Amino acid sequence: MFPNGRVTIGDVARTAGVSVATVSKVINQRHGVAAATSERVLEVVGQLGYESSLVARSLRSLRTNVIGILVAEFEPYSTELLKGTSAAVEGTGYELLAYSGSGLTGENAGWERRYLARLGGTLIDGAILVTPTVVDVDHDIPIVAVDPHLGPSALPTIDSDSLGGAIAATEYLLRLGHRRIGFLGGRPDLDSARLREQGFRSAMAAAGVPVHPELMRVGGYRPGAAELPARELLTLAERPTAIFAGNDLTAIQTMEVARSLGLRIPEDLSVIGFDNVPESALANPPLTTIQQPIQQMGAEAVRMLIDLINGTERAPHLRLPTSLVERSSCRAL
Repeated sequence: MFPNGRVTIGDVARTAGVSVATVSKVINQRHGVAAATSERVLEVVGQLGYESSLVARSLRSLRTNVIGILVAEFEPYSTELLKGTSAAVEGTGYELLAYSGSGLTGENAGWERRYLARLGGTLIDGAILVTPTVVDVDHDIPIVAVDPHLGPSALPTIDSDSLGGAIAATEYLLRLGHRRIGFLGGRPDLDSARLREQGFRSAMAAAGVPVHPELMRVGGYRPGAAELPARELLTLAERPTAIFAGNDLTAIQTMEVARSLGLRIPEDLSVIGFDNVPESALANPPLTTIQQPIQQMGAEAVRMLIDLINGTERAPHLRLPTSLVERSSCRAL
């Protein structure tokens, strides 16, 4: 056993019967070491499971070859995005470090600055900020923002077409014959939430269908926050025949509230969501939703960030299309 359970470069040197300097040359791929010796050192490195410190590596080469994926918390959206980043980084020579410091502080606003201060410069060569609350972050490493709260800014940004997706969702309900449609939006301070409400209103206006204020509620993108407004909509004297929820999690919560009130989905109420996270296909019944290509957004963020690290010019904003996914939570009147 090794002290503290950690294998050091000295342990590798002793086991291989060479100097620390020789081990350093081998793991840093420098010349001056015989092939047989190099092979022996690498064999011992593999046997002992030695990994050089990222900090030490960055001090030697000014690069760690590590990309940071920084999220406020790990939830279905960020988890899907991580799948995309993981697939895209394969074969690039970079490693991924997924980080959330949500357990360290109860304050969510400005988490990007705190996380970058902890990781930037010595642990990561660049960062992908997932749904950042602020984008006026000033740091000495390249940064890409995915779906920032306030929309595209000076930071290179990747998002999806929330406006077009909301129009498609509303038009779908209108084609099914619904006219009394409830809207359960996200947080008003988020660009995606504003665009989804704008798309809803635009589609309703184009169809000549009035938007009734009593059918508009804020769900906040979180199931806990959506429960009360969903219940308010579904207990109106003249309740909606369909609800468009700003994301899948609040749509699923809406279906649960409907069932608690004795309503059947989709016989008594049609529900459509937004995102197409895996939970939507597993809902009862499976949720009709608008798919934003979350994994592709993660993959594109990796490609954009590596280009920035390497000094390759990229367009500062990439918006990916959304599409309708029909399942079983909606029906025609």
